[in-house]
Amino acid sequence: MVKLLMGIKGSGKTKKLVGLVCDAVKEGNGDVVCIEKDRKLTYDIPYQARLIDAAAYDIGSYEFLKGLLCGIHSGNYDITHIFVDNFYKMISDRSPEAFDTFLHWLNTFSEKENIEFVLSVSAEPETMSEFVRSHIL
Repeated sequence: MVKLLMGIKGSGKTKKLVGLVCDAVKEGNGDVVCIEKDRKLTYDIPYQARLIDAAAYDIGSYEFLKGLLCGIHSGNYDITHIFVDNFYKMISDRSPEAFDTFLHWLNTFSEKENIEFVLSVSAEPETMSEFVRSHIL
């Protein structure tokens, strides 16, 4: 399952994401990963969740991000949740079409591997496709 926290900058997406990470850790039925652009959430995320600083990897493209997600999963099959904060700060192509294509891939990957994804995206929902909008929390 893929869920999106979408809205303009300053609308509380990161705060909601942190709450969802805390809830996932409390459930305790698997490993939790949180990917962020910078290490701003170090003291907000419970230590039980794996915090990954995406700035160390210079992601840039959707293909790189797909490889990173597959690599994270291949190193730990016990992951049940992956959270990504400030998604568009990691990706250079911010076109709605490219995001739609990526979201289709992520949805398939999520179902196949039984991982719940939550992405916070700074964008106006009205600029996105119906498929993308159907994933907004």
